[in-house]
Amino acid sequence: MVYHAKQVSFEYKRTFFIDYERDTFMMDGKPFRFVSGSFHYFRALPGSWGQILRSMRAAGLNAVMTYIEWSLHEPTMGTYIWDGIANLEQFIQIAEEEDLYVILRPGPYICAERDMGGFPYWLLTKYPNIKLRTSDPDYLKEVAKWYGELMPRIQKHLYGQGGPVIMVSIENEYGSFAACDRNYLAFLKNLTESYVQNHAVLFTNDGPEQLQCGTIPGVLATLDFGTTNRPDRHWQKLREYQPRGPLVNAEFYPGWLTHWMEPMARVASEPIVSTLKAMLNHGANVNFYMFFGGTNFAFTSGANDGGPGNFDTDITSYDYDAPLDEAGDPTTKYYAIRDAVLEFLPDPGVPVPVKLPKMKLESVRLQSYGSLLSNYARRMLSKFSFSSEKTLGFEALNQHSGLILYETYIPKQLRRDPMLLKVEDLKDRAYVHVDGILIGILSRENAIDSIPISLGIGNRLQLMVENQGRINFRNANDFKGILGTVILNGANELTNWNMTGFPLDNYLLLQDYIDQYSEHDLKVKSFSSMNIYHCGFEIYTNEIYDTYLDTTGWGKGVIFINGFNLGRYWPLVGPQITLYVPRHILRKGNNSITVIEYQMEKRGDAVITFSGMPNLNGP
Repeated sequence: MVYHAKQVSFEYKRTFFIDYERDTFMMDGKPFRFVSGSFHYFRALPGSWGQILRSMRAAGLNAVMTYIEWSLHEPTMGTYIWDGIANLEQFIQIAEEEDLYVILRPGPYICAERDMGGFPYWLLTKYPNIKLRTSDPDYLKEVAKWYGELMPRIQKHLYGQGGPVIMVSIENEYGSFAACDRNYLAFLKNLTESYVQNHAVLFTNDGPEQLQCGTIPGVLATLDFGTTNRPDRHWQKLREYQPRGPLVNAEFYPGWLTHWMEPMARVASEPIVSTLKAMLNHGANVNFYMFFGGTNFAFTSGANDGGPGNFDTDITSYDYDAPLDEAGDPTTKYYAIRDAVLEFLPDPGVPVPVKLPKMKLESVRLQSYGSLLSNYARRMLSKFSFSSEKTLGFEALNQHSGLILYETYIPKQLRRDPMLLKVEDLKDRAYVHVDGILIGILSRENAIDSIPISLGIGNRLQLMVENQGRINFRNANDFKGILGTVILNGANELTNWNMTGFPLDNYLLLQDYIDQYSEHDLKVKSFSSMNIYHCGFEIYTNEIYDTYLDTTGWGKGVIFINGFNLGRYWPLVGPQITLYVPRHILRKGNNSITVIEYQMEKRGDAVITFSGMPNLNGP
C-alpha cells in the first residue's frame, strides 16, 4: 500500500506578550528583554537615520523608542504630512533593517520638550476653551480623527503582523497631570486597542510617585527615573500598583534638558553605568531617554513652567548630554554604556562607530536687507493684517509661531513725560518700538511687563511679540501673543490695534523678498531691530560634512541655510552658542544664509562664522 503524504500548510504566527507569572515579556514563546534607546525621528534629517540607528545597535541595544508628533504630521487642520522628516514608516523600516525592534509612543500628548507637547496649535484656534488631555468631547473627537489617520499606517508594522513594533504607549506621564481623568484614559486605551489588538504590548509610563493617576487597568505600567543608588525602591513602588509583570524603566536619563539662561545640563557616566547595571542585574528592561537627542529645528522647541516669570524656554539643541551627541557622534559615555550593555546582551557584531569629520568654513559677511517693520516687509512677508479694538493672540489669529506686530497710536491726552507702558498677560516677549525705534524689551521669562516711554521719540507704539515656544509639560494650553490689556500711565487701556503676522514658516516668501529687494527704494527708513541679513557662500570641497554655525556677536533670532530653518539662536544668554548644520542641507558650490536678528542692528560687523566644533557651554 502506498501512502500519499497530506500537504499541510503551517502558518507561522509571531507573538509578543507578557507572562505575568514569570514577570517577563515573551517573544515567540521565549523570554525576552530589551535594552533600548530613545531617538525621535523628527530631531534628525532622514539622511542620518540609518547611521544613528546603526550606532545604537552597535552599542548592544536591541530596540529603539520614538515619540510620534501629532503637530509634525498635521501642522494645519486636515493637512497631513508623511514624507521627509515626517516619514515615520521609513524610520520604522530602517530600524528593522538595522536589526532593532521599535517601541512607539503616539501620545497623543508627548511632552518631549516640543512646542505644546506635540499637540498642533490649531486645536486652540478651533476650540479656544478646549481641555486637552481630558474627556472633553471636542478633544476626544480630534484625537479619534488623528488616530484614524495614524494607526492604519503603523498596523502593518506591529510585531504580530510581521513588523518590528513590539510596544505602543498610551498617553505620556499622565500621572503628572492634575486632571486625573479616568474616563479619558479608558477612551484612549479602547481607541488604541482597537487598532493594535494583540499584535503589540500596550504600556503607560510615569514617575514612581505618579503611578496612582497614570496607570490603566489591563495595561503594563512602566517607570521613568534617572541615576540612583537604590533602583529597587522604585521597583517596590511599582509593585504596589502592579504586583506582577516585567520591570521596565522606559525613561532612564543619561542626560537632561537645558533651558536658555541655564548652564548646559551634564550627567556623569559613572553613576549612569552603575544604575544601569543594578537595573539589569534585577532583570529589568531599560530604555535610555535620550540615547540620541538631536535638534529642535525651526520653531519646534517648547518651554516649561519655572523661573522668575514661571516660564523657561528650551534651547534649540537637544544634545541632552546623550551617549550620541547632537551630530550623532559617539561620546565617552557611549563607550561606557556599550561596555555595560554587552555584559548582559549579546554583541551584535556591528562595527563600533567613530566620530565623523566636520567642516570649518570661511567667515561670511552678510548684507542688510531691511527690517520686518518696513512697509516692504509687511507687503512681502506678512500672513495677515487685521484690525481690532483689542489685541488678539496667535491662536485667535491662526498663527503657529514666529512674530506678530501689534500697533496703535498713543492718544494725545495720555501723553506725559515719561509714560509707563504695561502689557498684561504677555506671552512671550515684546520688542517695544516707538516709530520704528527699539526702546526696550518686555519678557515673560523674567516677569518684566512694564517699560517707561519718554516724550519726543514718536507717537506710533509698536510691539513685536515673539512666540518662544509653548509649554510642553503637564498643561499644554499655552496661548501666545498679547492676551491681556495694554495700559498706559496706570489706568488707561490702549485700543484700536492693527496686528500684522510674520509666521516666518515659508522661506519662499523670504527668497522673493531678497530677490526683489534690489528693486526696492534703498532709502527706506533705517530700523534698529528686526533686521534681515542675507548672503551667499561657496563650498568648494567634494566631500560635504556637518558644521556648526557660530552666532557669537549676534543677539537673538532665527537662521536659515539654503531655506532650511536651523532654529532659534540667543548667544547673549546662552548656553548654546553654535547651531548644528547637518551636511544634508549643504551642497557643493552656491549656498545661502539668511538671518533675522530680532534685537541688534548689525552694520559692518554682520559677520558669521562656521566652526568644526559645537559650543553648547556659553562664551
